[in-house]
Amino acid sequence: MPDEKLIRVLVVDDSAFNRRAISEIIETAGNARVVGVARDGEEGIKKAFDTRPDLITLDLEMPRMDGFTFLRIIMKSLPTPILVISSRSEDKNVFKALELGAIDFIAKPSNNLQSPDQLRHEVLAKLKVVRELKLRNVQRQLSRVAAPQAEWAAPAVAEADGLPKASAILIGASTGGPSALQTVVSAMPQNLDAPILISQHMPSGFTKAFAERLDRNCALRVKEAEDGDAIESGTVYVAPGGKNLMVRKKGDRAVAILSERSEDDKYVPSVNVLFNSGAAAFADKSLAVVLTGMGNDGAEGVIAIKQAGGQVIAESEKTSIVFGMPREAINTRKVDEVLNLEDIPRGILRRCRTR
Repeated sequence: MPDEKLIRVLVVDDSAFNRRAISEIIETAGNARVVGVARDGEEGIKKAFDTRPDLITLDLEMPRMDGFTFLRIIMKSLPTPILVISSRSEDKNVFKALELGAIDFIAKPSNNLQSPDQLRHEVLAKLKVVRELKLRNVQRQLSRVAAPQAEWAAPAVAEADGLPKASAILIGASTGGPSALQTVVSAMPQNLDAPILISQHMPSGFTKAFAERLDRNCALRVKEAEDGDAIESGTVYVAPGGKNLMVRKKGDRAVAILSERSEDDKYVPSVNVLFNSGAAAFADKSLAVVLTGMGNDGAEGVIAIKQAGGQVIAESEKTSIVFGMPREAINTRKVDEVLNLEDIPRGILRRCRTR
């Protein structure tokens, strides 16, 4: 591939071993090259301005200038897609980094990357999506987070527009999903008369912290789903990383079922698995929402939702950080409404009841 078409990557990590391991993965990817390496945030800032990379991989814990300060400076002065590479012990830090503008993160297999196969797989997958990223939408979300938040109220037409009312909300997301989910779930009122089930592509070890962070910022109760959980209105269930979340009816009750990854699962947690199970459990009372993300996960499930008589909302290209998943959902011709991210809460509440 000609050099001018290669993704230009800056690697910022205080470990020489990690810098070398990450650089080797990037250099052998075939669609990218390393244009610089840096040992800390200060050196990283200088290298970023010198090389103007297409992507920066970033460690968070570094001497002199940590990853958070680096993120603040770069996103203000030289907005660039940033991929955090973090250990599982830094799970809470990862979500702070996403709030500061990082586009996504990868979990280190170990502190010193001695088991690089999974890391290689993840890095190669993230490189594929760099060209599809809409950085202006990352900045747009950062502006929304920084702005004072007025108290949100449900539309006055919520019970008067004739739309069928859903008894379960199923949401799927991937790249850019954590901040998008924060926007949607935090706008839901405490008296929402439906549960919310979320399948966000995320590695194991991080979803508990993600659920806890959502819980602190939402009127609804948010938890990482556990096998056998009774599905209750007013509660948000986040699929555990590395497992699929399904919902099944047992008599009059709905319960959460967790399953391990199968050979057919390209993405885990799988949006298709959640949507398919929701269609079977809630039929015409199901509402699926497809948010930002790479790939086509959710498209098959969207068809199942519509065949069961349910409804589907997809995020618009205008606000998606990566339009892959919403685009594939829309291409099924089964989506009822395409909305900008900030309008999705109203779209949901038009289709749900409050208590």
